[in-house]
Amino acid sequence: MSDDGHEHNEHENVPSRQRRRFAGISSRAYEHPADRSALVALRKLSGFDTVFKALSGLLPERSLRLLFLSDSVRVSDQQFSHLNDMLRDACYILDLEKVPPMYVNQDPQPNAMCIGLDEPIIVVTTGLVELLDEEEMRAVVGHEVGHALSGHAVYRTILLFLTSLALKVAWIPLGNFAIMAIVTALREWFRKSELSADRAGLLVGQDLQASMRGLMKIAGGNHLHEMNVDAFLQQAEEYESGGDLRDSVLKILNVLPRSHPFTVVRAAELKKWAATRDYQRILDGHYPRRDEDKDTSVSDSFKESAASYASDVKSSKDPLMKLVSDIAGGAGDLGGRVRRGFGGFASPTPPKDREPEDDTPPGDDD
Repeated sequence: MSDDGHEHNEHENVPSRQRRRFAGISSRAYEHPADRSALVALRKLSGFDTVFKALSGLLPERSLRLLFLSDSVRVSDQQFSHLNDMLRDACYILDLEKVPPMYVNQDPQPNAMCIGLDEPIIVVTTGLVELLDEEEMRAVVGHEVGHALSGHAVYRTILLFLTSLALKVAWIPLGNFAIMAIVTALREWFRKSELSADRAGLLVGQDLQASMRGLMKIAGGNHLHEMNVDAFLQQAEEYESGGDLRDSVLKILNVLPRSHPFTVVRAAELKKWAATRDYQRILDGHYPRRDEDKDTSVSDSFKESAASYASDVKSSKDPLMKLVSDIAGGAGDLGGRVRRGFGGFASPTPPKDREPEDDTPPGDDD
């Protein structure tokens, strides 16, 4: 404490005091290609347009706002003022003209969300506020502002509503099946959208280590002295490349019910993006702008997403993705590869009656 009774700011020389602002930035600058492609696939899902239009008119938007107004603490200059400063700063950096309302909700589970149909609302839990330091929290606030700028709040709200509805109509087999098909597609999109929002959080905080620490804490709690960023990222490497095809299938099954990607995967994806030329170009002031969005070709965006997916498959160390890459490349003996994959990719033993291959170089035959 200082002599005048006020605490000194312990972050006097952090990057937040000299961060860049991205005037007019389009969400296309930071959106993960898989986010856009998953959203395209979602919109093509049979029945989604009908459900979307119906829920847009039926969801109790005013009730939702009144709920948080009456049972949470609204962030302002008088309440959680440090969060209010972060929120306004994040909106300034990403040039979001209207600052969305932000609420702190009593919940020990660390979480944050951006919801709403007409206008986005940001909600953070007390568990998250108590877990993260100032710069880590700044990245989270930037993450949620990124959701708002990308227009993700509408789909997130519908996902929450449909997930609740699916539980209520679980006894109706066909009704539940139809809803769960849309919920599954929404979850797949939302997991990808989280990767986009992580990038927005990094653009706001401009401190990769703070973003990494925040993700580590969400995974392992407030024990930074017991954790290490490099070891944490090594887990992501092991998760992606370890095991056999059975593990690949289990990874898919494990992630299906989740709204967020696994934390180590998010950390690895963000670190990878931070090392790209695309990120550096944004910091240098070269990025897509909102006033150009109307001229953006949908087909070009889809091609970019498809190219990114193909590149990810080709470079992935996951056994299933390697098999997919081999199939695309026309690799032979796929049946054998699959059998070996489910057995740990053991090296095949050549049949005893098989003739040895001719090692004579091409062109040396008589």
